[in-house]
Order: sequence, then C-alpha cells, then structure tokens
Amino acid sequence: MKITAPHLGNVYLAAKALFDGLEIDYIMPPLSNKSAIEIGSLYSPEEICLPFKIMVGNYIQAIEKGADTVIIPGSCGPCRFGEYGEMQMNLLNKLGYDLEFILIDSPGDIGIKELFNRIDRISTKSNKSGRQKIKVLSDAIKIMNLIDKIEGEARYLTGYEEEKGKCKKILNSCIREALKCNNPQEMIQVLKEYEMELNNIKLDKSKNPVKIAIIGEIYTIIEPFSNLYIEDKLMDYGVSTQKKLTPSWWVKNMALSPVKLNSLDIKNAGKEYLSIGVGGHGRECIGEAVLAHENGFDGAIQIFPMGCMPEIVSKAILPTISKDKDFPIMSLIVDEMTGEAGYVTRIEAFVDLLERRKVDALSWS
Repeated sequence: MKITAPHLGNVYLAAKALFDGLEIDYIMPPLSNKSAIEIGSLYSPEEICLPFKIMVGNYIQAIEKGADTVIIPGSCGPCRFGEYGEMQMNLLNKLGYDLEFILIDSPGDIGIKELFNRIDRISTKSNKSGRQKIKVLSDAIKIMNLIDKIEGEARYLTGYEEEKGKCKKILNSCIREALKCNNPQEMIQVLKEYEMELNNIKLDKSKNPVKIAIIGEIYTIIEPFSNLYIEDKLMDYGVSTQKKLTPSWWVKNMALSPVKLNSLDIKNAGKEYLSIGVGGHGRECIGEAVLAHENGFDGAIQIFPMGCMPEIVSKAILPTISKDKDFPIMSLIVDEMTGEAGYVTRIEAFVDLLERRKVDALSWS
C-alpha cells in the first residue's frame, strides 16, 4: 500500500507523522500549485467548485509518484461536497487508474462503526500492535492541534512583533523542520520547541494593529494556495488575523456532531441571523462574523469558491450583520481564473479602510 490524501491546510504534517508511525508508505502530493489546478481543471466538470479541482490535481500528482491508495474526504451534506467521493472515484477510474479508495465521512453521516471499519482498512496494513496504533493516532492528532495552535498564534502576534517578519519566519521554519522528522515523537518535540520560541518573541503591547477575522468555506480558508496566500500577505502588512475553522477544529466538530454538541458558541452567536444549517459551513460563517465583532476585531474577510451554495447564502446575510454591528466585512470569491493583481488590490483597500476607521475612532475619543 502506498497511500495518499489531498492537501487540507497543515493536515499533511499530521498525515506524514501518522503513516511514518504506522510504517505505511505515504506519498505526499506536491504542495498545491499551479500544475495541480491545471490538471484538476482539465479533468473535472467545468461547473464544479475550486476545492474539487485542486484535490483532483493533488491525487493525480501523487498517483504519478506511485500512490495506489487514495483517501478521499467526503460527506453526505446538502452542498456539493457531498458528491465529492463518488465523483472523484468515478473520475479517477475513467482515467484508467487502478486504485483503492478509502472514503472518510463524518460519523454523523455513516455511523461510528462504519467509520472505524474504513479506518481499519488503513491500519491493517501496519505491523504495529493495537496499542501502538492508538498511540500513533493520538500523536498525529496532537501534532494537528500543535501546528494549528502555532500557526494561529504566529498570525495573530504578527501585529505586535517588535522585529517585523519574525513570526512569519518562525512559522515557515517550523513547518520546514517538522517535514524533516521521521516519526511522530520527533515531530512533536520540534513543534514544542517552535511553540516555545514563538512564546518568547519580543512584543510591543503598545501597538494597536488592524485585526481581521478570516471566515468562510473551510477549504478555501485553510488551504493557502486556494486563497492566494492571503494570510501571508496580511502578515506582511502587519495585520493580526484569526480563523476559527482549522483542521483541528474540524476533527473536534466532526467528533461532537453525532451528539449535537459541536460548535455551540458559533451557532449561538449567529442564531439571530441564521438559525439552521444550510450545508457546508455557511452557518458557522455567520456565527464567526458575529463573534469577531464581539471579540474586538476590526473587520472580517469571507473567502469562498465560486458557486459555493452555503457561502452564497452567508454572503447575502453578512451585509445585514455589517450594518447592524457597524462592522466591515468583505467577501472574496476564488476560482481557477482569479487574478492576483485585482485580488491584492481589494485586500489592500480593505486594510486601508480599517486603518482609517481606527484613526478616526482615536481622534473622536
């Protein structure tokens, strides 16, 4: 078995640690790039959303490197993500690839027993004992939590750093060093060292940086290539950012969804504007916008792929929240044709707007 999975933010670090620990060959696709989107766009239905196309590109690039087993994230939800599994398997079969597919759905959709059966198809290829497998899985989840925490802190502390670019330098170095590790324990140690380094950087607490919440469809906010590396750009501008939807959040949310205890804070925050699920993470987008205002952020940027039905619903509601709360919200729609120049111009204009509002607020106080 030579297994692969699509890129979903920093999940590839946890995946590498998991399969290294299980001693299963893991073929990591190249980080999502222009070639991936070109390949995905060539073979995917024209109207399908951007995440589908990039994932297909990830799969094919990994298959060309020798992968014979593909993990496909899936769902039975009302948005098009619910069709990904069957469509991607059919597409790859029609292209003539001889593959084994392991579709990972939410336990709320397929039941916990069936989810474990599918996961067992992976673990049975490992010679590790049952106890060792559980330990490796636990370590992989710990790695996911650690890297999400490090990234979140680095992107938020950027606005307060004394040495410009220090947080970004630490974050990039952390990811590079983590990729060099050959087992989960080694990776955990590296991540803890960088977490400590990040906690010890010199901060200027007198600064009052622009703070922006990143909200929207989960794939396009956690997979940097899909959003044209917006968080890196905002770090360069000295903006503090925060996003609640991360891979570690998704795991916790998926685990709690069968008992309806998932994301209660986000749901409660947005229930005045959207009290029911509309598929994808449309409901979460609304709750996050309200929470961002309550937590003192200066504005929010919604990012979603062209044609994403749940986020289109959210986009229609966000102007009401913006007006009610006097809280600027900008929506960015991405697809394979998105031009970087116009995209960056809109981001810079939004940051300028928030900076002027802060200056005006100070002058009136």
